[in-house]
Amino acid sequence: MEHPLIPNLDNLKIEELGAKITELHRKLRIAQNTGNGYLCNQIRMALESYQAKHTERLQEMYQSANRDLGKNLDDKIDIQ
Repeated sequence: MEHPLIPNLDNLKIEELGAKITELHRKLRIAQNTGNGYLCNQIRMALESYQAKHTERLQEMYQSANRDLGKNLDDKIDIQ
């Protein structure tokens, strides 16, 4: 479940998303060490939102790279 209070993540770069995920993991460890279950749940929901957007961006990047690779190879490989 994604966190309802997370703002639109479309304008963040992939590096910013990664940094935020790292920061949220650090905060989750602190919340777990203090035994604050409610805060852990909130951080997990925020993590899910950021990780979903990060995964989406990675998939877009890989698909774009694969399309470009296919275009570059079309004129170089001649199978008759």
